[in-house]
Order: sequence, then C-alpha cells, then structure tokens
Amino acid sequence: MEVTIQLDPAHTPLELFGSADSHLRLLRRSLGVQITARQTNLIITGQERNVNTAAGIIDKMQKHLIKHGSLNSADVAFLLADYESPETDQTSEALTVYSHKKVIEPTTKGQLKYIETMLANDLTFCIGPAGTGKTYLAVAVAVSMLKKKQVRKIVLARPAVEAGEKLGFLPGDLQAKVNPYLRPLFDALADMMTFPQMRKFMELDIIEIIPLAFMRGRTLNEAVVICDEAQNTSPLQMLMVLTRLGRGSKMIVTGDITQIDLAANQKSGMVEAIEKLRRIKGIGTVELTRVDIVRHRLVQSIVRAYRKKTKTET
Repeated sequence: MEVTIQLDPAHTPLELFGSADSHLRLLRRSLGVQITARQTNLIITGQERNVNTAAGIIDKMQKHLIKHGSLNSADVAFLLADYESPETDQTSEALTVYSHKKVIEPTTKGQLKYIETMLANDLTFCIGPAGTGKTYLAVAVAVSMLKKKQVRKIVLARPAVEAGEKLGFLPGDLQAKVNPYLRPLFDALADMMTFPQMRKFMELDIIEIIPLAFMRGRTLNEAVVICDEAQNTSPLQMLMVLTRLGRGSKMIVTGDITQIDLAANQKSGMVEAIEKLRRIKGIGTVELTRVDIVRHRLVQSIVRAYRKKTKTET
C-alpha cells in the first residue's frame, strides 16, 4: 500500500523530520515502512495497517509542532507508543485550522462530547449558556473540515432578532445594520485564519456569513452549515433552515434556550425541533452546562447567580 501526505509548509523538513531524518528513521524501524520525502510530500509504502499508523503519527507530529513549536525524538516515541495503545482516545485529538499559531482542543468533557457528536452526525443541536464554546467549536469543526477538503463551503447564519433594540434605528444600509449580529461569527473565524485568508475565502464564496433569511430557497451541498443563536428562530424559520441541508453536508444548530428574544407568545423553533427530531438516527443533541464555560472565571458565577434569581422568582 502507498499513501502520499501533503506536508504543512509552515514547518521546515528539519523541524518535522529531525536531525539527519532521525524522526523518520524511528518510524521506519518501529513500523517497517518506507518513507520518502519529495518536495512538500511524504510517500509512505508498506503493509496497509502500518502505513495507516505511520500516516496518523505524522499527522500528530505536525499538530504537535503547531501547538508546541518544537518536536524531538522523545515526542515522536511518545506519539508512537500512544498511537499503538488500544486505550488511546482518538476522538480527543485537536482540530487543525488554518492558523499556524494554534490548534483547537476541547477543554471539558462536555466540549469533547460536542465535537464527537458533530463529527458523527449530519445534524447536531447544541444548547448551553454563554461561554461554553457552542459557536466557537462549531466554527472550528467547519474550518477543520474545509482545510481537509471534506467540504467545499462554510455557511454561517444568524437570525437578526433584536434583543430589545430595533434594526431600523441603526445607521447605514442593510449590510451595515446586520453586521453587528454577525460579528461573533467573524470573531471566531478570525481566530482560526488570517484576515487576508478569510477575506479571500469570502470573496470566492467559500465562506458565507449571512442573516438567516438569506438562506431561503437554497440547497447547500458539500457544506458545513452553522445556524447560530437558533433559539431566536420561529418554527417556520427553523424548518426552512433544516431543509437547506444538501448532499455531503453537515449542519450544526446552536443556541441558548434561556435567552430567547422572541415575543412571549411565540415558541422557539429550536426548542420545537429538538423535541420533534431527537430520536431520528443521524441527528445528535448536546447540552452544555455552566461547568463547560471556558471564558473568564466570573462568567460561571454570573450564570449561576442569574439562574438562582430566576428560580426564586418562579
């Protein structure tokens, strides 16, 4: 069997291969494979199982370089032993994004379950309070899949529902009016790629960040579709969004059902969808809690205090 791996251009051969190719020689001896470097590619040949193991370890070596900025023979030996261990949890590996400064990793059990659910299902609902990483991790999964060429497009959408404010009073044209609602999606993307790269992807229509209403009438194939702040969708809007899912696509619907800005007599489309679709195969639901909050330590205390106040009033 032969496999070709494209190397990350951010790293020099010396960083990845080691002095005098010591890292590659360790893999060759341990796994009984042939590894040949050709420009920005590595060609691995040998028995199928060993080739796949070597490819997986080289992928982890590149991720280790991104995260730590260095790689030595001890690191490679550890990765080799860890990869061959039957107890290794492959689902917890970091999500690689376009930024060479970082990788995205879950920091709580709830976040790990969220990533596993997104990767395992074509449609995932995630509810939870502010600061739990609902939007951020969804964008990370989307960007990681785009980088791996598992999808051709990312669509990020939010309903433009006012939290006690009116769009008409905001200055500027329609784009200027809706930009404040879409800002959190821009912020998440900006943490995973450079601004010129993000602008290029948007110009090429590879990444779309749009108000929810702009999705009507479309079929989105080979895409990751993220519907953020979905607690503020009506049942009809949610049905419209869910039926945009096309061939080879994945959809992630996120929201905080304790912060619904709809009229008091209007039911949240997200709440209704979770109730109706919970038992359908291929649809996953994750509920993050305040223990999954990863923002400033005070955010957990704030969420807890408001929850206690709400229970007292009721």
